[in-house]
Amino acid sequence: MSSNYDGIVLVDKPLGWSSFDVVAKIRGALSRQYQEEFGVKKKIKVGHTGTLDPLASGLMIVVVGSYCKRAQEFSKPDKVYEAQMTLGLTSTTGDEEGIKTKGASLKIKDEELRTVLKSFLGKSLQTPPMYSAIKINGQKAYDLARAGKEVKLEPRTIEIFAIELIDYSYPKVDFRVHVSSGTYIRSLAQDIGEKLGTGAYLSGLRRTKVAEYSVDESCNVPDVSAEKIVLVP
Repeated sequence: MSSNYDGIVLVDKPLGWSSFDVVAKIRGALSRQYQEEFGVKKKIKVGHTGTLDPLASGLMIVVVGSYCKRAQEFSKPDKVYEAQMTLGLTSTTGDEEGIKTKGASLKIKDEELRTVLKSFLGKSLQTPPMYSAIKINGQKAYDLARAGKEVKLEPRTIEIFAIELIDYSYPKVDFRVHVSSGTYIRSLAQDIGEKLGTGAYLSGLRRTKVAEYSVDESCNVPDVSAEKIVLVP
């Protein structure tokens, strides 16, 4: 029985890798496996279903073969993240990469922190970070921002279904959040910091779920093979 080269693969993206790194690695592995199995060269089609920042780890749904045409379908569902933000500092990029500026050194109490987190539940308008992959007149926002050009992104409607504090040891705040597609956790961390009056930036991020798919079901990139590809309706 031949291996399957159509479907999806659940992958745990490592920290420091871009989504394109993951796709390239998997494309190479599957193309080599196909050649070994059938004795002919073939570049297997592989794509991602929405980028996950290099500074984030966790679940990526990778589409293979004819499923590349269905990539958008797998990018639309809501997602769950485990995040860490650092209070008392802001960042030009909203995360560890940016230039930091000191904010207010207020040691927020647990009760106030929980109250502010809960205030973000529901639908709201969120402005995406200027260092994002959103395209403006065909150019990615982060390319424009790095070139020193003005980047103006319009607010968009997002929804936060659940948000809970996992751990708090000033200045680090660990929390879990369940959000609609298109929500930027970097922007959320900045908005929380602003509401607390301390400033904040995102210092850690891991995606744990996309719709019903969990990172617990995923495999590491070096372990991806045709046998890991799953057919879904």
